[in-house]
This record gives sequence, C-alpha cells and structure tokens, in this order.
Amino acid sequence: MADLSDAEGAYLVQLARNAIEGYFATGRKMRPEKTNGVFSEKRGVFVTLESYPSHELRGCIGYPLPIKELSQAVVDSSLSAAFEDPRFPPLEKGELGKITVEVSVLSVPEEIEVKNSEEYLKKIKVGRDGLIISYGYASGLLLPQVPIEWNWDEREFLAHLCEKAGLPREMWRSASVKISSFQAKIFSELQPGAKAVQKRLIR
Repeated sequence: MADLSDAEGAYLVQLARNAIEGYFATGRKMRPEKTNGVFSEKRGVFVTLESYPSHELRGCIGYPLPIKELSQAVVDSSLSAAFEDPRFPPLEKGELGKITVEVSVLSVPEEIEVKNSEEYLKKIKVGRDGLIISYGYASGLLLPQVPIEWNWDEREFLAHLCEKAGLPREMWRSASVKISSFQAKIFSELQPGAKAVQKRLIR
C-alpha cells in the first residue's frame, strides 16, 4: 500500500466532515475537490464516527475492496456512516460538534493460508492487521484499531470477528471459512473539527 502523508490523511478526514456538513446544508452529495494523484487511486476505505468525549461508536461504514477512487470513496462512506448505518439512528445536525471523524485507508485484503486453524494465531498480529471472515453468505470485518481499543489478544480478535459475521465464536477454527487480513493508514480527529493526525496503534 502506497504511503499517505499526514497532510493527505488530514485532508481526507476534513473531506469526510465537509461531506456530512454539506449534506445537511444542501441535501446533496458534494463533489471532492482533489481527484488527482493518490486521491484518484482506487482504495478500500472506512469512515468511523464517534461521540465525543465518550468515544462511543456513532457510525462506521466503508468499502473493504478498492472499487472507488479514494476521494469519492471517502465522501460516500462518510454519508453512509452518518445516515445509513443500520445500528444507529441517522446523525442529526446538532451532533456535528459532538462527534469525531476517523478515516481508515486499507490495503488490499489477502487470504491467510493455513494448514490448521491454530496457525491463524501466529499469522495475525493485533495492532497491525484488520480481518475479514467469509463463510457462505456470512461475512464480517473488523478494522485494525478495534482489538486495540478493546484490548483483545489474537484469539479474542478471531472470536469477535466471527460474532461480527453472525457466526459462532469458534467458527474461525473451521476449514470452511476464509479469513483475510489487511492493514490500514488511520487518520483521526482528536476532538470534533480538529486537524486530524495519524493514529498509531500501540498494544
């Protein structure tokens, strides 16, 4: 995954916030200003909204695979996180000053090849990897920052990944599941509207 500068990451977070603010103001989806260079590359991306200062999740939606240009993916994901996350009611305008915005730019997921399920515990690393599990029509994704925030080890990470997909917690042990890993550059506001900084995941 090509590196993103701090300035580029901060721009993406501001773009996400501007997209939400613009939708409240006009009822329309904004067109991103920067669509060249890295912003024109197709990337997987997630936008996460959290209540401030409680850090409670308020919305998180994105694209696991690089199917859209980065700037457009950020705009689309920010609006989906604000208004279409089925776990939460749509964001209200009065909440804009009470949420922080975080953008995660993903590498392309790669399937983890194992001969037995115990090898997953050695091949994944909390603080580095995000995970995707697929089994039939069921799938689930957890970003790299999630196990850090909840202080999970690798085994707990896999169990919660299964739960995210609506599967039994030990389903990761099945030879029938597919588990892929990815990494992410994460940029986040420390407080609502502040210039975003890169989040370093420390266990």
